[in-house]
Amino acid sequence: MTEKNNGVSPAPSGSEYIVVKAKENGVQVIGLTRGLDTRFHHTEKLDKGEVLIAQFTDHTSAMKIRGKAEIWSKHGQLESES
Repeated sequence: MTEKNNGVSPAPSGSEYIVVKAKENGVQVIGLTRGLDTRFHHTEKLDKGEVLIAQFTDHTSAMKIRGKAEIWSKHGQLESES
């Protein structure tokens, strides 16, 4: 049996995930690019109680979180305050 790709690239080996749970409406999760010029490349807006699972990739080197949220990663759990 062969696997279908569907145009989605596999995750880079060793890629990490984070989980973000909004504690208020309007929490923003912003992905930043890799390379010489760091730029915003993707933004998600979450309402209270919504959860986003995000992955660091070949294009995403950092994430910025605005608003009150719980964040989980392999490094532990923390809360953003604003």
